[in-house]
Amino acid sequence: MRSRSVTRRALLLSSLAPAIARAFGDASRFIPAVAQHSGTWDVRASGLRRLAWELQRRTSVESILEARATPLDSPKLFELPFLYLSSDRELPAFTPAQTENLRRYLTFGGFVFADANDASAGTGFDASFRREMAKVLPQVQARPLPATHVVFKSFFLLDTAPGRALTSAQLDAWSIGKRAAVIYSQNDVMGALARDESGTFEFDVMPGGERQREYATRLAINIAMYALCLDYKDDGVHILEIMRRRR
Repeated sequence: MRSRSVTRRALLLSSLAPAIARAFGDASRFIPAVAQHSGTWDVRASGLRRLAWELQRRTSVESILEARATPLDSPKLFELPFLYLSSDRELPAFTPAQTENLRRYLTFGGFVFADANDASAGTGFDASFRREMAKVLPQVQARPLPATHVVFKSFFLLDTAPGRALTSAQLDAWSIGKRAAVIYSQNDVMGALARDESGTFEFDVMPGGERQREYATRLAINIAMYALCLDYKDDGVHILEIMRRRR
C-alpha cells in the first residue's frame, strides 16, 4: 500500500515537469531531499540520513540513505514527493526563479518540511522563512496544525511536536485546499536526529532529553509518511492495532 502511494505521488509530480532521466526504482523509495539555497542549507544532512534509516527500519517504506541536494529552481524538484528546507540562520531571499519554481512545485502536489535549525522565534530562520513563504504562496496564511490532523497519526499516534528544542508547542502549515503543502517546525526536528561520523548524537535535546529525542524521531517519521501518502490514513481506523503490535 505505502509503496504504491509513493510511486503514484512521484509519478504525478514528475509528469508535470520536463522529461528527465531518473534512476530506475527511485519512484518507489523515500528520497531524503534537501532544498539547496544560497544560505547554509546542509547543516542537518546527517539528520535526514537518520530519518531515512529510521523510516526504513520502523515502517515498510524503502529509503535512499543519503540526503539528495536539489536546487530550489531545478526541474528535478518535481520528481520529489518530500523536500526538506532549513538553515541555522537567516534564510537568504529567494530569487524570482526559485520562488516561482517552489510555488509551482507546491501547487502541483509537492510537499515541503521546513525546519528552523536555530530554533528561532521572530528572528533568524523563523522570520526569514515566513517572509519568503509570503512570496511563494501569497494567498495562503500559515495556520497551526490541530491535534486532530492526520500528520499526528500517519504512523505513530502523537500529541506533541518536539525537536532538539521546544521553541513552539505546535507545527504550522500552509495548506492548499485540504492538503498541508508546507509543514513548519521551529524546534529543529532534524537536530534531534543528527549524528556525527562516530554515530554519536550531535546535539543535546532540551528540556526533555532522550524521551524528547524519541518523540522527535516519531514526528519526523510521521511527517515523511504524510508526504508520501497524504490523507489516505485520515480515518485512522487501523492505527491502534499498529501501535498495539509495536509496544
